[in-house]
Amino acid sequence: MKLPAGFLDKMKRLLGDDEYDELVKSYSEPRYYGLRVNTLKIPVEEFLRISPFKLEPVPWTSDGFYYPEGESPGKHPYYHAGLYYIQEPSAMLPGAILGAQPGEKVLDICAAPGGKTVQIAAAMKNSGIIIANDINADRVKALVKNIELCGVRNAVVLNETPEKLADRFAGYFDRILVDAPCSGEGMFRKDEDAARSWESFKCETCSGMQRAILDNIDRMLKPGGSLVYSTCTFSPEEDERMISYFIKLHENYEIEEIPRTAGMQPGRPEWSDGSPKLAGTVRLWPHRIKGEGHFAALLKKKEYRASTANMQDLPALHVRIDNSGIKLPNSEFLSRNHRKLKQPIQKESETALPEVFRKFADNSLNITLDGSFVLKGRNIYVLPEEIPSLDGLKVAKFGWFLGEDDGSRFEPSHSMVTALGRKDVKRAIDLQSGSYEVKSYLKGETLMLEGDKGLTAICVDGYTLGWAKQTGDMVKNLYPKGWRKMS
Repeated sequence: MKLPAGFLDKMKRLLGDDEYDELVKSYSEPRYYGLRVNTLKIPVEEFLRISPFKLEPVPWTSDGFYYPEGESPGKHPYYHAGLYYIQEPSAMLPGAILGAQPGEKVLDICAAPGGKTVQIAAAMKNSGIIIANDINADRVKALVKNIELCGVRNAVVLNETPEKLADRFAGYFDRILVDAPCSGEGMFRKDEDAARSWESFKCETCSGMQRAILDNIDRMLKPGGSLVYSTCTFSPEEDERMISYFIKLHENYEIEEIPRTAGMQPGRPEWSDGSPKLAGTVRLWPHRIKGEGHFAALLKKKEYRASTANMQDLPALHVRIDNSGIKLPNSEFLSRNHRKLKQPIQKESETALPEVFRKFADNSLNITLDGSFVLKGRNIYVLPEEIPSLDGLKVAKFGWFLGEDDGSRFEPSHSMVTALGRKDVKRAIDLQSGSYEVKSYLKGETLMLEGDKGLTAICVDGYTLGWAKQTGDMVKNLYPKGWRKMS
């Protein structure tokens, strides 16, 4: 492949002759392909038992695997059942480093197309809240689809600026992932378009965007919280120097050392301010690992500790707990700036759910749905817990969309069934992954199968694909038109 001359000159200056030659040689070698098992739908061990692909573990995450070139996992019914997400192996690292836990509040601020979001959601086991944001409205569409495909129940998708998010979610998040827009130097082997656009999308442009994002992160992260910053570029201006910039601006952060395995290399302090702590960040080089180029840093926000020497000078501090679970000082102690950032909690009553939904649940489900239910017009949503008001923000997806009350009956959504298991529904038709019927269903065709009348979940080898309506001697296809396979 043809690499930009400016990029080659830069790499030679940074790496020296020997390692530069190794890097350039890697671009003539085959790239690596990966998929990550979606543990919201299937345990890793079970997927390995039924997998039609020859898989090899990705060393930096327990649910990631390489698959051979020539395989087409995106065409297999298991992909349409959300059993795995196709993802470049190195791109699996930042989500693994973040270490999200069930019940936490997490922000993925540059989330589209959603690979890291669904990875984080799987770690959270649909408990807690994940805000997935992207400033690009077109890319948000793919983000929403991938969240629905993978059966994520606890995600809110926003299309907003970092400034607006910081104003609304002050001190809200336990963990934040900034997978920053970058010059993409690490993806040249995977995407030749990235190499061709390098001259017009250089690191100088990208570093400005990265600073603008990072300048708003501290306001949103709780004391004691974790921040992962990552890029898919080699540029020191976007990597080590960006971390140095952030640390100098926010002295209450520490670099946490990321364990290195399978050829992962330490960050390069000499490419920044020389701080030895920068060696705790990691670089993935395509000539040293099975994957493309990446950089990642893990930062910890220190807990606030008031100086004991000045304690007698501080006003009395009363602490209350509001409905979001965030500890907030009393209003007299808040500055004018911080007081305007505090937002009311959105409240909706479960008793307001329409009767048609209750009848649907009784007739079609074997489970009781729990959480914070929200009615927006005729649409019904649910989240594991209440969140701050989203009024004035551009919302692309408000939690788990269950369906619509059309006045006479409840129409369940596709995102509802993709997040349900086979045992959660009262009626289901189980198709085999290699069958003609499953291919027909994914094309949107009617199935000539007999069964009990009513709404039915269509499954592949026991895993939900979508809804259908059984009439008795045939099955009316309800698979979304925009998702249907054309061949």
